[in-house]
Amino acid sequence: MTKSTLANAFQRILKNDGLPPLPIHSTRHTHAVLQMEAGADMKYIQEPLGYGSISNTSDVYFHISKKIEKDRMNKFEEHMKNVLE
Repeated sequence: MTKSTLANAFQRILKNDGLPPLPIHSTRHTHAVLQMEAGADMKYIQEPLGYGSISNTSDVYFHISKKIEKDRMNKFEEHMKNVLE
């Protein structure tokens, strides 16, 4: 299947469901971020995306998720409570 055929089919699905148009590439980003939020290992996420290194993967995706940012801060706060006790 060509990229344009896939992209056109994706746009038709969105339109039929009353959703705003999105580039099909956005599904790649969404999938990666949802896996990260679920706690998937970065190496597991990196390989199917085709990035050469984990740092490239995290540079592209990690900043996107407010949930991950909040979870990190909660973990840090909990760690600091234990350190100070």
